[in-house]
Amino acid sequence: MQPKGAVRFALVSVEAMTEAHWLEVSAIYQAGIATGHATFESSPPNTWDAWRQHHINELSLVALDARTVVGWASLAPASDRCVYAGIAEVSVYVAPEARGRGVGRELLGALIERSEAKNIWTLQAGIFPDNLASVALHQALGFEKLGLRRRLERMRHGPLAGQWRDVLSLERRSSRVGVD
Repeated sequence: MQPKGAVRFALVSVEAMTEAHWLEVSAIYQAGIATGHATFESSPPNTWDAWRQHHINELSLVALDARTVVGWASLAPASDRCVYAGIAEVSVYVAPEARGRGVGRELLGALIERSEAKNIWTLQAGIFPDNLASVALHQALGFEKLGLRRRLERMRHGPLAGQWRDVLSLERRSSRVGVD
């Protein structure tokens, strides 16, 4: 029996993202974009190859419920300068029908673990402050608020088109990697 107020989480498996997942990943990304609360991007990359050009591909993950992709997480290099080799920007997206089931937590937890195994010591996230679920998820897994970038850009699409958007900067510094 579950304690009163406990949330029941779906059991998902987390595995490496492959080209076979691309259509579902792209659809989940588009669903996030459509909300106006996920990204300044107006559409996902057109192809798997275009996706791969901007991500640390061995650290792109999917969450599967049976064989259906219900979420994805990825890292992108923070910079191409060598001094930033241990720093990456995180993205986590969950399918609308899977939100609130712990999928994002599973993905972000796995991404943190795998990033540290690849000697990445700092993860950064830029989140719209009104995306409360995403902010809470990141904070629950050790991300700290660094500051607010006010009126960073005007939205060009979706329900918030034309509005200036603030972006909350969060960061997670590993306690295991890059500590010496």
